[in-house]
Amino acid sequence: MAARLTSLRLRLVAVFAAVALTAAVSASGIAYWLNRDAVLTRAQNAALNDFRQAMEREAGSLPLRPECDQLEETARRMARNPHNYRVLLLAVNPEGEPCAKSSDGEFSMSAVPGALTAAVEKRREVNAANRFEYHLYWQRTTPGGDPYLVGGAKVMGGGPTGYMLKSLDAEADDLNSLAWSLGIATLLALIGSALLAQAAATTVLRPVQRLGDAARRLGEGQLDTRLRVSGTDELADLSRTFNRTAESLEARVEELSAREAASRRFVADMSHELRTPLTAITAVTEVLEEETDSLDPMIAPAVQLVVTETRRLNDLVENLMEVTRFDAGTARLVLDDVDVADMVTACIDVRAWLDAVEVDAPRGIVARLDPRRLDVILANLIGNALKHGGSPVRVAVRTEDARTGGACAGGTEPVGAAAEPAGPGEAWDDGAGDAGDEGPAAAAEGCDLVVEVADRGPGIPEDVLPHVFDRFYKANSSRPRSEGSGLGLSIAMENALAHGGTIVAANAPDGGAVFTLRLPLGGPRQDEGHGPGHGPGTDRKAGTARKAGEEDGRN
Repeated sequence: MAARLTSLRLRLVAVFAAVALTAAVSASGIAYWLNRDAVLTRAQNAALNDFRQAMEREAGSLPLRPECDQLEETARRMARNPHNYRVLLLAVNPEGEPCAKSSDGEFSMSAVPGALTAAVEKRREVNAANRFEYHLYWQRTTPGGDPYLVGGAKVMGGGPTGYMLKSLDAEADDLNSLAWSLGIATLLALIGSALLAQAAATTVLRPVQRLGDAARRLGEGQLDTRLRVSGTDELADLSRTFNRTAESLEARVEELSAREAASRRFVADMSHELRTPLTAITAVTEVLEEETDSLDPMIAPAVQLVVTETRRLNDLVENLMEVTRFDAGTARLVLDDVDVADMVTACIDVRAWLDAVEVDAPRGIVARLDPRRLDVILANLIGNALKHGGSPVRVAVRTEDARTGGACAGGTEPVGAAAEPAGPGEAWDDGAGDAGDEGPAAAAEGCDLVVEVADRGPGIPEDVLPHVFDRFYKANSSRPRSEGSGLGLSIAMENALAHGGTIVAANAPDGGAVFTLRLPLGGPRQDEGHGPGHGPGTDRKAGTARKAGEEDGRN
């Protein structure tokens, strides 16, 4: 709703409507007041001129002290006029008594405003600027809500005083009809402006909408998106600019993709070519290591250095091979149902870390994941903590509701499976997509496996936290030749993403770094979107945990 209210189309229609409404109301108001003045002035002047002539002709012929009957008859004659006004005459009869007679017997002085009476009775001095002692005055009144015109004059030389009362209902009806007509015209103008604005908006916004759709497709990776250009207006220039930008971006991306592909092939080829000589060197160094005690004491340190560096080089090549598999999209998950507590214990035991690691992992938490890749993640996180944080390192395992972050339904209960687990070397069919699948993924719907690895070290500097999972990144740039290659945490993150999870690095309030691994308990969810290779493959052979991709350097 908010988007609709702020849309360009609606704003354009509103502006058109506001301008049209303002113009129509202004024009209608001016027309109404001009016509109103013309109608009232015409009716008023005609009635007053007729009344003045009647006063001169009829009332001026009366004696100075007329009889009341004469006064009444004169008022009736004056009221017989085409303007339908009533007449009231005031005079003094021969007996010296005031006499007031109207043409219809209803018109009286109560209908005449006091200010008008005072103006009519006021005698003015005759001079060059004023030729008459008395003048004709008029006033519009609305007694009872009906419009009337009241006029009055006095016959000079001591004659009677006369007042006229004309109803303006006919003129008011005409003005009301005019107002309704102008109102209808204003409404029609508003509707017409809205239709015109809609047509203009459609004409203007259709190219804008096409441009927005094209930009959206370009942002989604469809770099061959182009706009059809027609015309020479500003929108056509904008479309041409978009097409040139898209062409330049497509060429640039193709160039970068080619370079990236070449770099990946180079790393993969180099790592593959290094494996053969490394295998031979490793065999030789193992023989030398076994004979260390019998070697000359001067030669033994050099032999030990060669052994250490060979192992380090071998680990680096293995890590590079793993990275290239992720980049090429060939990394695949070999899913199995594993007890997480057993996996954590096995990972620590095989590396002789039992004395330096505290484990809080309740048995019975069964997750569907790749055992080898989980071992890689745990080995890198725990080894990183031991190397840079110091013991004791604490590993805590729990489950959480992925939506609320609270306790997961089922707690630490094992996740059931619909079929017997596959034995070593056998294929596991998780039944993905089969109707009625009630396997671990269905049972653990909405649950996450959470593994926290916390150390007691100084923590991670704030400027380093955003980069700890970057490849080849090392916190201490002054020691570029440290034991780690800077790939361990990056590989751990890639493996977590492959499972549809993630790893978060933070500092504990009481000191030390905390790495939190979060994986879907029932295996990668169907709606998880990851990069190439970040998902389960078709190869379902059950793997065995082995030491691979281990990295001791904090990156």
